[in-house]
Order: sequence, then structure tokens, then C-alpha cells
Amino acid sequence: MRCKAAAEPCGTMLCESDARMALTEPVPTAYLNVDAQGNCKVSLDDALVNSSARAVEVYNTETVEDTKTEGSQMNKLGFKSSLPPPSSVWTTQRDGEVRLRMDEQGIGSEAPKTVHDLFQEATNKYGDYYALASKKGGQWIKLTYKMYYDECCKAAKSFLKLGLERFHGVCLLGFNSPEWFIADIGAILAGGLAVGIYTTNSPEACHYVAENSSANIAVVENHKQLQKILEVQHKLPHLKAIVQYGEELKEKRPNLYSWREFMDLGKDVPDAQLREIIDSQKPNQCCTLIYTSGTTGQPKGVMLSHDNLTWTSLAAGRSITLAEATEKQELVVSYLPLSHVAAQMTDIWLSITFGAQVFFAQPDALKGTLVDTLREVRPTAFLGVPRVWEKMEERMKSVGAKSSMLKRKVASWAKEVGLQTNLKWMNGYSEVPVNFRLARHLVYKKVRKAIGLDRCTKCYSGAAPITRETLEFFLSLNIPVYELYGMSESSGPHTVSLPHAFKFTSCGKEMTGCRTLIHKPDEDGNGEICFSGRHIFMGYLNMEEKTKEAIDEDGWLHSGDLGKCDKDGFLYITGRIKELIITAGGENIPPVPIEDAVKEAVPIISNAMLVGDKAKFLAMLLTLKCNIDVESGEPGDDLTPEAIEFCQKLGSKATKVSEIISSKDKAIYAAIQKGISAVNERAVSNAQKVQKWVILEKDFSLFGGELGPTMKLKRPVVAQKYKDQIDQFYMDTPTTTENALRR
Repeated sequence: MRCKAAAEPCGTMLCESDARMALTEPVPTAYLNVDAQGNCKVSLDDALVNSSARAVEVYNTETVEDTKTEGSQMNKLGFKSSLPPPSSVWTTQRDGEVRLRMDEQGIGSEAPKTVHDLFQEATNKYGDYYALASKKGGQWIKLTYKMYYDECCKAAKSFLKLGLERFHGVCLLGFNSPEWFIADIGAILAGGLAVGIYTTNSPEACHYVAENSSANIAVVENHKQLQKILEVQHKLPHLKAIVQYGEELKEKRPNLYSWREFMDLGKDVPDAQLREIIDSQKPNQCCTLIYTSGTTGQPKGVMLSHDNLTWTSLAAGRSITLAEATEKQELVVSYLPLSHVAAQMTDIWLSITFGAQVFFAQPDALKGTLVDTLREVRPTAFLGVPRVWEKMEERMKSVGAKSSMLKRKVASWAKEVGLQTNLKWMNGYSEVPVNFRLARHLVYKKVRKAIGLDRCTKCYSGAAPITRETLEFFLSLNIPVYELYGMSESSGPHTVSLPHAFKFTSCGKEMTGCRTLIHKPDEDGNGEICFSGRHIFMGYLNMEEKTKEAIDEDGWLHSGDLGKCDKDGFLYITGRIKELIITAGGENIPPVPIEDAVKEAVPIISNAMLVGDKAKFLAMLLTLKCNIDVESGEPGDDLTPEAIEFCQKLGSKATKVSEIISSKDKAIYAAIQKGISAVNERAVSNAQKVQKWVILEKDFSLFGGELGPTMKLKRPVVAQKYKDQIDQFYMDTPTTTENALRR
């Protein structure tokens, strides 16, 4: 099967044929079956018709030997000689089992493992290497992999002592720490489900997750998070105990334990009791729940199996060429919310698989101290959500603006050289120009050192779209930021960019062992992006209809994202189906490209949200770049230094958002209109032109509820919150850009 737009096969990336062949002929996946002699055999799930139309080659089946050892391959997969294997690739039951999407060769044929299998292998390989490092009293306290494993087993026994039931939740509510990791893995080893909760969640949101996961135990960081659980405890019938790890308890309550008390609880639990539970676990059973952030409705519990975690970490690590500790230990900084799949996959599972050392940032990392940790640790790999990269960019621009004229000229020259050279490399050139070498010595090395990325060879962005402007800024400083793409339902990554496979605005190529289908492509090749592979989730907990919406009859996961692939197999995200604006004239308009274009055209703009669903024309809500309160995260009225510099260049003396709005600052309003007009000139149709806009008094934020935990825009929340302003757009007033609404 080839991409319609491709002259050559696009890896395993597929586009639908006119006859919708790809949806009627599933990619062959395999499952283990048992013959009359009790041998496990690999067999294909469905016979494919028309061999010429097959998406991948049908391989000969192979026998998988039953090793007859404790926890044998057959038993670990949950296949007993008296029972057939699970027939479905999905389930919504907490104790359900799924058919693994095994391939017959390549990385997709790797033997399935449980979390315990993976951890035990890591302990055998990396036992004396440092695994975790946390700062206490100004000193790094470190655990080796052997110590890490032992602590997880101790935690597992303590969970059993507290009455953790099979497939019941252990909710984790707090900032990243060794205790978070140990509780997460300990819960899995004890047969429970590890369930992260965002620290920004309200008590009601915490209640939803804890109730939905039938949580037996809640592990909280501090008194503040404890209060959230105590407030809803009476509505959690399954909850048996609460453990607090980040600070000493301020009050004594029944079934409330400090971390030290908790870790001592399981001393009397026999090793055999824990071993029996570990041996009963199977790779095709659920071990972790990732709750979606709920930007489009009630959060859904994404069920991830042991195999989802252990296989994906292997596939992802190999794709981005992570080194094993025995060769050269990778160093990473843990700071992104662990309730999000990106942080869990990077910080916990990839690190265990390859023996990386994880350093924990301070709880106020995203309020400004992250760069201090980066400078000290000097990680070899770093993952940031777009907002983290944008904040770095803003801070660097602010510092640069205060430099001498000579330094600014040198920096400007170096950035031009850096951008042009990297763009040439992207297109296949290999030579290193003399001026680039000079710029590297004068600028690039110093910049990398200043932000702690001087040893980092793998800088990644994921979890949300990143703007071209930010990518170009870092590339101009010889810091290529590679994009990852995936979702909770794909256990994290699906496509990755690499130094030798990198294109601007593309999120890379699919990982080895993963498959992509472009569903119902239009004339430009844009369609819904669908995934298949062993990284695809089990289903949504207790949500059968939602699961059926996500996974079709042929096992493809429908992402809800719109995209296309080029002739080289690079995937481009062009929008999101649920975000599409359908105008009164029936035109489908993806808002993100227009929003990004406006932000790029007008640097003072922080956030932009396009509106116009079922309306006669498009309009836009705008916010300006302002300083954020470090403690609360609330956007202030003061403009950022970068925004003030923008104003000064236009002759405006404004230093506050309110000053610009109250005076309808002519210079700023004219600059915004000029930028929007420039974007409109490039619009493919009149329906895609922004006719009106308004500046809002407050920037979007987590504090205000407009952004989710990973800084994704909550469009329904914004639409409701600013309903009056949106309604005002469509009152009987002129609709030309020259009469843009400015209040």
C-alpha cells in the first residue's frame, strides 16, 4: 500500500484507497494460540484477501516454545491450554485481557514483558548504577537501581498490608519525586492500578478520578493536596488509606500515614505473598490508568497494559537511539506532570529500560527554577512541552535585549548563520561553513551552557503543537528541537523526529513497529490520523461506547487529529476534527494554522483563539504577553519586557495590558490589524479571513481555567467564559477587517 501523494512506499504509513481498502483489510497482527500438545503458536488474526493489496507481508507462523519455567511465556500472556486467547484488542473491564498486536518479526515480535520483568532485567543489568537523584538540604540523595527495586517491593508489600485489591486504583497526587515513582511501581507490583492525578485538580476533579478507578489508597505530596482528598473522602467508598510523602503530617487521623510509616507497614508481609501476585500478572492486563485532561468533556481513564508500557519504552528508546547505561548513562530531569503519559513514559519507563539516571527538579520548576536544575544536571536528553520552550525563548530574548549593541549584533549574525546552516543540513548538505564554526565558538556553546543543555543531544517537544517561530529561534542557536507526536491512547509516542530525519513543522516518522493510516484523505491528502501497533491502549475504563468510537472494527485507533504524510513518510498535523470550525457557509476551517500565523505576525500576542462556528465569518480572541505571578500562576497586567520593547519600537509608551485596551492604543491596534491583514492576504478563501478581533484583559492560563495541565487550549471553556465578547462580534455591525472590533 502506498501513500497517494507518494512516489515511493511511505514506510508503513498508509492512505486510504478509493475503495477504502485499508479499512476492510486490517494490517495483520498476531496472537498466541495453543495447539493440542500445549505449544504456543503465533497465528494471524484475519486472513487477508487479495494479497496484492496487503499492507504488510503475511509471514509464516512460528512456534513459541513454552520454557516450562516459573511465569512461562504462555502463562504470562494469560493463555492456558484449556482456554482460548482473548479475541479482542480492546476491553473496558479493569480486570480484562486483550489480544496483543504481535508482529511476526522485527521489534513488534519482541517477547511481551510485565513491568516486573522489565524492572528485574534493569536491576540485573544496571543494579549498581544510580537511578534516582533528589535534592534535600542542598545535597543530591541518590538511589541505585538495586535500591530502587527494593524500595518498590517494600512499597508493594505495604500496599498489600493496607488492603489494596487486585485492579483497584492507587491515586498519586503530587509533584515528581522518588516517592511518586516508588508508589507508582509498587502499586503495579502489588496488583493494583497506578493512577496519576494532576496537582492542579480541584477536590471534585480528584473525586472523579478516585471514584472512577475504585481507588483503595491515595498517595499525596503535602497538606494542601491532602485536604483535597479529605474533602471528598466521604464519597469514596473504596478508599482505605491515605499516605503523605512530601512533608511531615500536620494532623493525626485514622488510616493516614507518613511515608516512613507507610514503608514500614509491609515488613511482616511474606515475600511469597508478593511473589504470587507478581507471578499472576500478565502483559496483556491493565496496570496503569492515564486520565485525559478533559478538554472536550469528562476525563476518560485510558487503560494501559504492562505490554503497552514495556514495549513502547523499548520501541521509543531504540527509535531515538537512547544509550544503555552500560555504554553511556543518559541523564534526564523529571519535572513535567507525571499524571501525563509523556512524563511517565520518559521519566519512569524509558529510564528503567535503558538505565538512565533521573534527577528531580524542584516543585517550583515551572515557575522559574527549572533552568537552575538544568544547569546543574546538564541532561543528555530533555523533553519540554511547547510552553516550556516558549518561556525559555522569552527569557533569552529578554536577556538579549539588555545586552550591549555589539553583543546584539554578534548574536543576530550568529542566529542568521545558525538558521541557514541548519536548514541546509535538513535538506541534505553536510559541510560545516567557517562562519558557522566561528558562531559556534562565540555564541552557540555559551547559550547552551547558560540554559544547561550543553550536553543535550536530544531536545524534544511534545504534548501540544509548537510554533514555527519557536522552532526557528532555537534552530538559529544550533539547538534543534525535535517534535514527538502521540497521545495517551498510544502510550505516548507514535512518531518521532531525529537528527537524520527532521523536517520543520513535521512531527517526524512513525516509530519502528508502529503503523499509520490516513483515513478519508481529501484532495490535499489531509485526513484523520489513525494508529496501529503494540502501543495502542486497551480501552477506556467502563466506557464501551467511547472505546468503540476510538478503536474501529479493524483495530485502528482514531486519533481525532487531521494530518497528512509527505512522500518521505513525514507526518504533518494540520488540525483536530473536534476543533474544526464549520462556518454558516459550510466551510471546514482548522483554527490552529490561522492562530499560529497571527501569533507569528504579531509578536506581542500571547494566545489567539479563532471563533466562528455556524457563523457568517471568523473572529478572534487575543491576549497579550504579560508577566505571570510566580506563586499563583495568575497572569498580571504588566507586559513582558519583550512586549514592552515591541511597543517602544512602535512609539507606544504602554507598559500594561489595561493601558493598551483603555486608550485603544493606536500604534498597537494598528500593528495588530496590519499583522492580521497580512495573514488574511495568504488565506485560501474569503471564509478563512479573520474579520474581527478583540484584546482580552487577561492572558489565558491554568489559573484562569482556559488552559489544561499541558497548556492545551480548552476551547469550550474559553467560548463560555468570553461568550459576551464573542456574541458582540456577530451583532449587526460592519464585518470588514477595517472595522475590527476593538475593546
